[in-house]
Amino acid sequence: MPLMGEPNHLELVDYLQSLGKELEQPKAILVISAHWEESQTTVTSAKQPQLFFDYYGFPEETYQISYPVPGSPTLARQVIEYLVAAGINAKEDMQRGLDHGCFVPLKLIYPEANVPVVQLSLTRDLNPETQINVGEAIAELANQGISIIGSGFSFHNLQVLMNRDKTVMQKSVHFDSWLNRHVTAPELSWEEKETALINWDKAPDAKFAHPREEHLLPLHVCFGAAKKLNLSAENNFNKTMLGAKISGFIWR
Repeated sequence: MPLMGEPNHLELVDYLQSLGKELEQPKAILVISAHWEESQTTVTSAKQPQLFFDYYGFPEETYQISYPVPGSPTLARQVIEYLVAAGINAKEDMQRGLDHGCFVPLKLIYPEANVPVVQLSLTRDLNPETQINVGEAIAELANQGISIIGSGFSFHNLQVLMNRDKTVMQKSVHFDSWLNRHVTAPELSWEEKETALINWDKAPDAKFAHPREEHLLPLHVCFGAAKKLNLSAENNFNKTMLGAKISGFIWR
């Protein structure tokens, strides 16, 4: 929808486009997408990855989108080495393409498609502690000029989005306020933040915001990397979309 000019997504488009102008162009990008789950952490390793159109029911032109970005087998191997060194089972996938959780935001952030991209999966068990551990294991990449991007959504209950029920907004604000505090609050220790994020489902209206947590967990990977490097977080996207409160974060 962001690439189709859908009106409810225009602020998101502006945000993503502004990131490309604000941030230095990285040497490479590692994307954790909510749309890829494997039994163990898996990394794309194709030299020239294709696009994986993992959606249905959209106009034909959305299946003709092009983003001819290079991959990086070297970065993929490095990611696996870091994960294995941390005791995390990991493997490469030379065949899988980049899904829309990866190519849609990147097409807006870096439209020139000239930065190598590797994609990292979630684990199918959706264990939040596991994703944080993955982030800690790969944190050193950020010191090497590589951007780590978590692509998900801070509110992802498709059954209630756009139904204009005021309770949706109220409940989304409850969860969003909790999430912002436990990501950005300087008075909380890393341990307090981590404990809260591991037990995210105990937050106010958490299971309403995320009936299934795959769209939240890319944040946990980013959090793990930030914790390892002691980076500060800030909310850099604070909007209402489709009748719900939505947030984005950056660590630096």
